[in-house]
Amino acid sequence: MAKNIYDESSFKVLRGLEPVRQRPGMYTNLESPNHLIAEVIDNACDEALAGHARNITVTAHIDGSVSVHDDGRGIPVGIHAEEGVSVVEVAFTVLHSGGKFDKDSGGAYKFAGGLHGVGVAVTNALSNKVEVTVYRDGGEYFIRFLDGVAEAPVARIGDCPKKRSGTMVRAWPNSKYFDTPNVILPQLERSLRSKAVLLPGVNVTLHIEKTNETRSWSYPDGLRSYLTEATAEQELAVPIFAMEKFIPKGGDNGYAEGEGAAWAIVWSAEGAIVRESYVNLIPTWSGGTHDAGLRDGVFNAVKNFAELHALLPKGVKLVPEDVFSRASFVLSAKVLDPQFQGQTKDKLVSRDALRLVSLMVKDPLDLWLNEHVEFGKRITELAIQQAQSRLRSAQKIEKKKGSSVAVLPGKLTDCSSNDPTRTELFLVEGDSAGGSAKQGRNKEFQAVLPLRGKVLNTFEVEKDRLFANNEIHDIAVAIGVDPHGPDDEADLSGMRYNGIYIMADADVDGAHISTLLLTLFFRHFYKVILAGKIYVAQPPLFRVDVPAQGKKPMRKIYALNAGELEGIEDRLRQEKIREGSWSVSRFKGLGEMNAEQLWETTLNPDTRRALRVNATTAPLADTLDKFNMLMGKHEASSRRAWLEYHGNEVEGDV
Repeated sequence: MAKNIYDESSFKVLRGLEPVRQRPGMYTNLESPNHLIAEVIDNACDEALAGHARNITVTAHIDGSVSVHDDGRGIPVGIHAEEGVSVVEVAFTVLHSGGKFDKDSGGAYKFAGGLHGVGVAVTNALSNKVEVTVYRDGGEYFIRFLDGVAEAPVARIGDCPKKRSGTMVRAWPNSKYFDTPNVILPQLERSLRSKAVLLPGVNVTLHIEKTNETRSWSYPDGLRSYLTEATAEQELAVPIFAMEKFIPKGGDNGYAEGEGAAWAIVWSAEGAIVRESYVNLIPTWSGGTHDAGLRDGVFNAVKNFAELHALLPKGVKLVPEDVFSRASFVLSAKVLDPQFQGQTKDKLVSRDALRLVSLMVKDPLDLWLNEHVEFGKRITELAIQQAQSRLRSAQKIEKKKGSSVAVLPGKLTDCSSNDPTRTELFLVEGDSAGGSAKQGRNKEFQAVLPLRGKVLNTFEVEKDRLFANNEIHDIAVAIGVDPHGPDDEADLSGMRYNGIYIMADADVDGAHISTLLLTLFFRHFYKVILAGKIYVAQPPLFRVDVPAQGKKPMRKIYALNAGELEGIEDRLRQEKIREGSWSVSRFKGLGEMNAEQLWETTLNPDTRRALRVNATTAPLADTLDKFNMLMGKHEASSRRAWLEYHGNEVEGDV
């Protein structure tokens, strides 16, 4: 048997595009090559967004390749001073490069979606062949990449009219990386149509060689016409409210000139709901903080209108879900430096975007509702109907729970709502953090249960003996579910919360406490995990205090870990903020955060980050064996061997 050696030769450095090929799922969606082509389309759209392109043409070729042609400025073809090769070659072969990092007034792009700088480089890395043709400065230039490597330097292959400019990229995706080898055309068509909507006046064309079909889209009226089409089969309760609002020259409220949003929103009594959101033309299928900002602005405007006109029945209190339950919308936000969850950019996580969009939406909608009182009353009526339905559902559930003889633990600070579809329980490490959480939470739907010290390792404890431990007894009674094994029948009808959040410090001790609690749920509340009710909160480890810059006020930026901190500091340098003018503080624990910080970073559903714990229908044998090795009392020698073998994979918390 070969001996495992861990020495200097064990370390491998991945250079160039190799990291993408080793872990493609970190950089793109592996269901199909659509995201590879989307990266190229996004670059063309960024040119249009910057006002330099009016036409974008995408061709799906018979051989499975796809080409994207725009009439923008054309990728620069001169030699890059640092890399020693042409800029076009750098763009396709060097990760974290591009023209979108410089946010100064002289930068190539003020607003752009491709801010990670790995877009077309990923397209190149995961394609058999990529060909790039550039038209600029009276010349036609060409370069070909085979398996990610330039076949030859970029070359001028002809002349073109001086007024002609643009870029054409043709890619042959490598099918071995994808579940579906070819681009999914309906998905591509939908994406292109939405780009046309978000770029009023820009012509977007899709040509399919196999069927010789050509489809073109141009929406001079933008979001309004798109939402009108999307809701054509619905009976709308009110006309579409469409508008755009952006920060004026000189900046305002801590935001830069041009940041803001365009939106179209409408309410219907029945029918399918349409909800689409974008950031700098990037579709965010999982929503994010800009969606939350729209919801916040709309909710506050409708709530103010209802209170002003005394429309709320006695005992009815509106919540955002009531107002939004029958709303369809299309939202296009412009954010100077958007932060996404993952390279596929499905979800926006920039905390500032919530306040930005809410700020843009609320006042115009306030004005619109009070200018069109009948429309406002109809929207409020739909929201009240939803609230009454929600309250009736909660009352039914409360009657069922009333027969229980369990007495809730004294340490539990419960929420006021009885609706288990909205309520959340936070299991918080320590009384100090528990105190801050109690002050910072939303009392209506968030409950807090502080835990003293590290809970018992319950992996080898029989369920009949669990309640001998006070902490575990309190957790079980609070959630309203009896302990059970993976193969047992479990009654979840008495469950009191829609989500249970493990909230521990962002350090090694906090990770240990999270592990012990996860072990408890895995071993004795498996069906609760299976129902998708267990989450691990992600409190930040660092806070960066950035001083005021001109009209931009002082900022506090939070980082989950050292890697994110490094990214934040890189962005501050790109903003030309003087090195050393910002300060970095590390949180020793949740107890160091005040109530406002804890709410913003860890409790607020619109701005927090949390990981849902997923499980299979029944734990597999190898999963149980691994848990036994990690958590079993008599497995010290196995754990030591496992730790030694995997030692090189650990990131030290020092």
